Amino acid sequence: MIPTATYRIQFRNGMTFDRAAALVPYLKRLGISHLYASPIFTATSGSTHGYDVTDANEIDPSIGGREGFDRLAKTLKDAGLGLILDIVPNHMATSLENGWWRDVVEHGEKSRYARHFDIDWTRRLTLPFLGDTFEAVVESGDITIKPDPQTGKPAFAYFDTFYPLTPESWQGREAQVLALTDKAALEQLHECQPYRLMSWRDAPRSLSFRRFFEVTGLVGMRVEDDAVFDDTHRLILELVHSGAVDGLRIDHVDGLADPKRYVEKLRQKAGPDCYITVEKILGKGEHLPDDWPISGTTGYEFIASLSEVLVDDEQLDQLRHVYESVVGKPVDMKAELRDAKLLMVDRNFEGEFTRLLHLALAIAEADNVALDEPTLRAALRELLIAFPVYRTYGTLQGMPAEGQALLAKIVAKVKASEFAPDEDALDFITRILLGDVSAAAADTAGHFRTRFQQLTGPLMAKSVEDTLFFRQSMGLALNEVGAEPVQRAFSLDRFHKEMKTRLERQPDAISSTSTHDTKRGEDARARLYTLTEAPQMWDECVARWRQMNQTKVVFLNDGTAPRGVDTWMLYQALAGVWPATLHPQDEAGLKALEERFLAFVEKALREAKLRTDWVDSNEAYENVLRDYARHMLDPANQTFLQDFHDGLQPFVRAGLVNSLTQTVIKLAAPGVPDIYQGSEALNFSLVDPDNRRDPDFATLERMLDDDELPNFTVQENWLTGQVKQLVIARVLHLRQQKPMLFRRGDYLPLSATGKRADNVIAFARVHDEDALIVIAPRLVFGALHGGPELPNTELWTQTEIPLPERLAHRRYRNILSGKEILLTDHIDLNSVDSCSSVLLQQVNSSES
Repeated sequence: MIPTATYRIQFRNGMTFDRAAALVPYLKRLGISHLYASPIFTATSGSTHGYDVTDANEIDPSIGGREGFDRLAKTLKDAGLGLILDIVPNHMATSLENGWWRDVVEHGEKSRYARHFDIDWTRRLTLPFLGDTFEAVVESGDITIKPDPQTGKPAFAYFDTFYPLTPESWQGREAQVLALTDKAALEQLHECQPYRLMSWRDAPRSLSFRRFFEVTGLVGMRVEDDAVFDDTHRLILELVHSGAVDGLRIDHVDGLADPKRYVEKLRQKAGPDCYITVEKILGKGEHLPDDWPISGTTGYEFIASLSEVLVDDEQLDQLRHVYESVVGKPVDMKAELRDAKLLMVDRNFEGEFTRLLHLALAIAEADNVALDEPTLRAALRELLIAFPVYRTYGTLQGMPAEGQALLAKIVAKVKASEFAPDEDALDFITRILLGDVSAAAADTAGHFRTRFQQLTGPLMAKSVEDTLFFRQSMGLALNEVGAEPVQRAFSLDRFHKEMKTRLERQPDAISSTSTHDTKRGEDARARLYTLTEAPQMWDECVARWRQMNQTKVVFLNDGTAPRGVDTWMLYQALAGVWPATLHPQDEAGLKALEERFLAFVEKALREAKLRTDWVDSNEAYENVLRDYARHMLDPANQTFLQDFHDGLQPFVRAGLVNSLTQTVIKLAAPGVPDIYQGSEALNFSLVDPDNRRDPDFATLERMLDDDELPNFTVQENWLTGQVKQLVIARVLHLRQQKPMLFRRGDYLPLSATGKRADNVIAFARVHDEDALIVIAPRLVFGALHGGPELPNTELWTQTEIPLPERLAHRRYRNILSGKEILLTDHIDLNSVDSCSSVLLQQVNSSES
């Protein structure tokens, strides 16, 4: 069954199955059809997210176990709601709590699970979890031999972790081994193990297993192997076949060796009725392969599409100009992107890159291709950093036509660039990817192709989302998962085209505006979009605030801290996260915000990898930035706080209108709208883990009243998010009543004329005798002098929307006000009874 609307709940952090079950009546009142659950399988102790799975065939006892899950499933079914599970086929935790991994650590290649994990068994398994080299920690006495508290067997004891010894190294001489203290003897015993304990710092260059992105705590799984698929999906499929689970969300599908074969097998095993979506980031103009038997993506591209509506393209250059004046020079985003990708290739993914290079050298030797290592290295490096999308979808057999076309386009671009490598070397790597090698090298080429494709995704993600977007802060709203890294124009026409394509290609995909992975909550993003409408005002605000807090600027050995570009980012981030109802005198509110903001500041600075890093932190620089951020939110800093609060109000008001506009679009445009927990009201969260906090469900439940229509005229209803919540409830119930209108209804772009034509987005959904006209404000910063509840007479004056014949001369009901209206061949917006978004449902004769 295709959902009409999903509600994402993050389990853990206090959320259990029983708590979720208690929310079911609220979700039903809200109009949700399916609860959309984060991973529920047993994860490492204390996991806050559940993606670090330790047992794929057990439901985590910490959130209620199987019994709690069964209670939740029954509650959902009794209420008529479905359940979608987030599953993690790509990786598991490299924790000794993971029984499979522990068995591999103890028995090495002899373990039954040795081929479950993506491990290079041409060498010992690397375990990069020491603070220094093995020899150094032995010398310091931090590693000893002790009985494992769980098994009683001899183990290397490193603080609270016990690495099991392989039986061959101690059986028959247990007491002797346990008595070992000699450093040389300990090192010799270590050499006898199927693993090599090493420093975490060596992980980027020396790992023997494929990790998830840069996370050495997560090891890749070989689900392309049928036995591994069966072992990792046993419980998942049982829950689907039992009827408890109606849909599956596949985490990071691009990390799999063969995504197409995986989704085909999952579809075949789960059955035709299981709703399946994949987490995949699509570039502009990129589409999912047509032959994947799934409903679509989890919606990052939908977030990117919304920016086409809410960014003021005409003033974007002005925002760029004032930002560059703060930076002190023009920003070349293409060059910045290249620098970020080079850092990832040369440092963070050095091991993965080197492994690819060695495979290419082996193929060159097998096929008698005379290319030396430096030449091949340069060509491989340039091809990797030129990739504009996450990956191609070649298999062990070769590259499909779409992949061949993309590869040819990229190679041509590399050859024409100023960084063009040796042409013969680039052509040789291209032939490997296409499978144009000798029979003797075919297997190695297939392996190279798989590894190459599994690297381009993490390389893109870490370069763009986790480096570039923290380095370049012209407009933080534009630095979102799924967004384009290089600046471009924004277009309302492009949005309409993308929605028509969405209806054609993936009408049942999830439409997201917030997730557990987005860089900021949807309402923070909606507010920060407004900076593009008033760049000069924002620049003046930042200049004034910098002057007020100038005493906290410090001169360090590596330069001034914070620099102007740092403060630009800090004030913008604070503007996005500032709660709509927070006042400068609220000491408790400021303290709560400070705790969240300081965590963000540390992450933002380290992800940027400029003056500090996760690998080598610059404590002096970080301390100055933290002190500056604390000062910003110090209740004693009232001059600044009052000015910040007052200066922010125009952006707050316009942001609330943007918030409702993007919500209405999500609810009515092609796709299945997802409500991320708590985002039915206002979500001003920062990057994770801030965006995974437990919402105040008690308040949300009190706010929702089925009998009330949204009251747009009361400012408090906007500031608390009640207007947004009630609009969501109204439209979601309509989606349940008219599922085919939203799932298969035509998408008709509508154009406004007159004084406010540029401040309107309008479209219609039409299916048989049903029609819905959607009208929402955009780019209204300059029109909101008082608040978001201003009268429609001021906002919509002298503005009309011509109607095509299939919509004209019919009676409609405004579902947000309840009033009916007879439309002619146009809509006079000044006469429509609303001061914000308008949703007009056609009244059929049977409904009159």
